[in-house]
Amino acid sequence: MNDLTIAGGLYQERCKWPDWDRVFGSGGRAAAALVGHVGKITFRTYATSRAKAAFGPVVDPNRVDVLSESTEREVAFEYVHCLSTPIITPARDFIVPNKTLRVEADCVLRFGMLEGSASVRAKRCVYDPQSGFSPEPFEENGSRAKHLAIVGNRMEILRLGDSPDVHEAAGKLLRGGAEVVVIKLGLQGATVVTQRGVTQVDPHYSCRAWLLGSGDIFAAMFAARWAVHEDEPERAAELASAAVAKYSETMALPLPTVESLQGHRDRVQAHGGVVYLAGPFFTVAQRWLIEDIRDALYRLRMEVFSPLHEVGIGSAQEVASKDLDGLKESDVVFAILDGLDSGTLFEVGYARSIGKDVYVLAQQVTDGDLKMIEGSGCKVHRDLVTGLCHLVWRR
Repeated sequence: MNDLTIAGGLYQERCKWPDWDRVFGSGGRAAAALVGHVGKITFRTYATSRAKAAFGPVVDPNRVDVLSESTEREVAFEYVHCLSTPIITPARDFIVPNKTLRVEADCVLRFGMLEGSASVRAKRCVYDPQSGFSPEPFEENGSRAKHLAIVGNRMEILRLGDSPDVHEAAGKLLRGGAEVVVIKLGLQGATVVTQRGVTQVDPHYSCRAWLLGSGDIFAAMFAARWAVHEDEPERAAELASAAVAKYSETMALPLPTVESLQGHRDRVQAHGGVVYLAGPFFTVAQRWLIEDIRDALYRLRMEVFSPLHEVGIGSAQEVASKDLDGLKESDVVFAILDGLDSGTLFEVGYARSIGKDVYVLAQQVTDGDLKMIEGSGCKVHRDLVTGLCHLVWRR
């Protein structure tokens, strides 16, 4: 009963910042993460010969048995950074579905997949649909489980529960046969919903934010603790949150022991509000970065005042007062310092003079040029995603 079968994707992943080029996917990442946390791991997936050969050295063959159905076309995810929307190749419409995997085991972690599906028979199953657009209902392909936990992000739960309210959607899933519904909320943590009630699980602080696959890690640890070791779902979710923080800091797998994950991290809470997005937008590259950061902040559930979008380009007399009014009314500032644009530096200084918290991205700024920035209490980050996450947590 300590063994776990994982059904999920094995995909090529590439990220430009920070540099990342690995074969993992949701299923592969979960299998690599849980070595030492459960007994034997059986990993069911689709794979090209190249992908299977690349993944093989990642896991101990004595602990992980990889059983793959051959597929001709490899699926790849390309990211600029780990908060960006990936480019998927081949495009979804050109991914040919494979024959459904048949999986029968006591404990199963099932992920949704792009190129197929896994029909499960299990005593205890954790299902992560992995699709905010069209998540497959658990039983649609014939899957059955005596005890079922659905672990999905907010959009997945809304779609599966067919409701505009996430808690109402979770309730419908419970009435439809799930024993537990866990809503993954990213930097806001997670919500555990059972027939007993609703429990909020706060995120754990991490000094670095590597988010690619963090949801897979959450589902994996939750499955190990709830499905295999039969912990209460609230405890399983707490350990899953701690596991995500550790993975985010180190990018390393397998995950450390449960003992090392417990009780050694600060809990954090996400703060809403309006972010003033300061930075130059006079070249294509500068404009792209403003647009990208603005989109990322929206995905982190923040509101954004962007001078480019809210005020636009005009004369000094036209834009300066409107920009400063927007800054005064904002709750926090995120500034792009690369290039040391004079307008951005002025906005940073003005913001600190009126007591606003300022987070800055400074990938190519010397320590000397940062002296007044750091000395005035600004939070300086060399990594974009870490800076955005710490802004949300106000750390």
